[in-house]
This record gives sequence, C-alpha cells and structure tokens, in this order.
Amino acid sequence: MERTLLVTFSLILFASVAADDYVRPKPRQALQFPWKQKSTSQPEQVHISLAGDKHMRVSWVTNDKSSPSFVEYGTSPGKYSFLGQGESTSYSYIFYRSGKIHHAVIGPLEPDTVYYYRCGGGGPEFHLKTPPSRFPITFAVAGDLGQTGWTKSTLDHIDQCKYEVHLLPGDLSYADYMQHKWDTFGELVQPLASVRPWMVTQGNHEKENIPFVVDEFVSYNSRWKMPYAESGSNSNLYYSFEVAGVHVIMLGSYTDYDRYSDQYNWLKGDLAKVDRERTPWLIALFHVPWYNSNDAHQNEGDGMMAEMEPLLYASGVDIVFTGHVHAYERTKRVNNGKSDPCGPVHITIGDGGNREGLARKYKDPSPEWSVFREASFGHGELQMVNSTHAHWTWHRNDDDEPTKSDEVWLTSLVNSGCWTEKKWNENLRKILMEP
Repeated sequence: MERTLLVTFSLILFASVAADDYVRPKPRQALQFPWKQKSTSQPEQVHISLAGDKHMRVSWVTNDKSSPSFVEYGTSPGKYSFLGQGESTSYSYIFYRSGKIHHAVIGPLEPDTVYYYRCGGGGPEFHLKTPPSRFPITFAVAGDLGQTGWTKSTLDHIDQCKYEVHLLPGDLSYADYMQHKWDTFGELVQPLASVRPWMVTQGNHEKENIPFVVDEFVSYNSRWKMPYAESGSNSNLYYSFEVAGVHVIMLGSYTDYDRYSDQYNWLKGDLAKVDRERTPWLIALFHVPWYNSNDAHQNEGDGMMAEMEPLLYASGVDIVFTGHVHAYERTKRVNNGKSDPCGPVHITIGDGGNREGLARKYKDPSPEWSVFREASFGHGELQMVNSTHAHWTWHRNDDDEPTKSDEVWLTSLVNSGCWTEKKWNENLRKILMEP
C-alpha cells in the first residue's frame, strides 16, 4: 500500500520536478546504506548550525523516544564542563514515523576553538570548531546535494578544504516523499556536518506536501532547524546570521515573497539593522536563480526577482548564491537584468551531486552579464580575506580529481566607491519607506 501511494505521488510530481526538456548525462548511482544494528539511544544524523551570537545548535536523532535532549561539552576530550539543555520533536508521514529529533543550543562559546561534545549523555564523542570572530573566514558552498556517488565526491573534496561554515542554497536530501532518505542523508553528511556548522535554506525538493494531510516542509523544518527566531523571523524558511564580519541572509524561494508577505517585511527589517562597519560583507542565498543562461529552469525566479531585487540592490548586497540549475555559473555585478558595477555578483552552484544529473544546455550566445558557466559537479570556496577583499574559487570534481576551474577576486561594495555611507543610507531609506 505504502509503495503504491509513493509511486502515485512520484508520478504526480514528475511534471514539476523532472520534466525539463534538456538532455542530462548519465548520473552516478545512488549510494547504498546497509542496515546496521545500533542502540536505540545512540545519537544519529548529528549536525550543527549557528544559533545567534557565540552559540551553536546541535541536532541529532534517536530511535529511543525516552532519550534526553541535552548536550555535554568542553574543550578537552572526555571532559564536559558545560551542559546545554534542548528540546525535541518528531513527525509522521503516512506510514513513516520519525525518530526523536533533538535540538540543543550550547554556548556562549569562544571563537576559533575546538569543543568536544556528547549528545544525550551517551554514545560517541564528537568535536566541532567554532568560526573565528574576525577575518579571514572561509565558506564552503555547494547546493543540490542528494545522495549519489557524485555527492560523495563533492563531500570528499569539501572535507579536504579549510573552511569554517558550509552554505547550502537548497535541495538537501532529494528524499522526495521517501522519508527514510532523510535519515540516510543525515548519516551521509554527519562526518562533515557534526564538525562545521551547516547553514541551509529550502529548495523545491524539500517541498513534500500532501494536501490536507501533510505540511509541505514538515520533514525539513523538523530536522534542519535554523536560527530563524534568533534573527527575528517567524519561519524556518528564511532567516539571517552574522559571522566574522559577514551578514548572511537566507531567503525562501518557496514561501510568499511579494511586498505584502511576512518574508518581504522581515527582509526589509533585517536589512535596516545591518551595520556595514561591523559586517562590511553582505551575502544572500536562495534556491531559484534570477540570472541564469542555462536552458533549465528559465524564468522561474522572475517573480521573486521583481519583488526583492530592489531591496538587495539598495542594501548593497555583495554576492548572491543560488542552486536549482544543475550546473555552475558566475555573473558580473548585475542589477535589473544587466551589468551594473554596484550590483551583486550572482553565482549558481546547484552542482553538488544530485541524482538527476547535469544541465548541459546553455543559451547561445551567452548574455553579456555571464562570465563563466560550465555543467560539471563541484563546490565553491569563498574566503573573506579582510573587510575589503574576498577570493572566490570553484572546484570541479572532474572524475574525482579536485580542480580549480574558476576564480575571481571581489571588492566589497561599501569599499568600492559605489556605496558611500550617505548614498547607501539614502537608497535604503527610500526603499524601506515604500508601502
């Protein structure tokens, strides 16, 4: 019965999820996760995220519904001087019942420090490293991950780089209604996600709605709790955080974004509070690209772009990361559909390893605003060197050999001559006062 229902839902979704007319190359096979006998109280799928100033959220799953929700932690192996109390949740999805999903916030934590921690009073010891409090800081960036051989290749390459925070612009597990795949995805990323914070936003593959039965983001929201409350948002689908001189805005392509929506009004308020002396770099992430010269997913972001691009432009956003298109593309600084030296650089990086393969067909000729584009799996690294300069590199997996295929040095807009303090304030004030 369950199989029949799931097949039916897959067929219904086919047109919206996998009906693009471009030709994909043969993908790598999905990873296999053999069943293992584990203690019902042993923490699984452990991952961490930033949770406000000097705090981290530790998330994990247990099969034992009576397992406690707390984290012991300290700066020496096996010695836990501190305790962070947490909360738990669970959810049902047709015949699937999740384990007990725990979230515990720990802190205050010292910057650039290794902490050892244990979840629920038992199980293995984990360790994490907090980000620095000042420049330099490096972000690993990869979207549209999934659970294939290419995913494993991308994660292995990321594991080789020196970074402090992972940014993921949507499409995590590719569970697509098959709830056990959320569990296997959590196991797959645990070696990386338990050590460095993963900051994520939703994509179309996180939408698992069954009308009148299941909320469309129940799996994602239950498992991947982000610091939305800490940033004044009322939804886990959009939030912001600050780290080492960078203000990062995570937006939702699949929740309301028009000027009367909660997300739009939250974004206006969040941008108004940004202090460019404290955080000279301003970055935004969401799933559906606004600037895209690939044949795949053309014009899907136009509605959100029309509503929100003026806000990002007026605020001096430096870089926008997106996914959705299964390829890599970097633009010039752009705004309103054309090159603009005072707009953000847009980077599409939906090439993390998804099961659907790559989107190989591009528009010809290339738009004047497109600098580099390639249909290969890979990941990016963004090093914020100081308050004025950042170095972006894109690393092609290239049959399991890491290759630096694209790179560029960027100057922050508040230090480029585009946005003097007076002009920046005037632009932002004008747009924030619009009804």
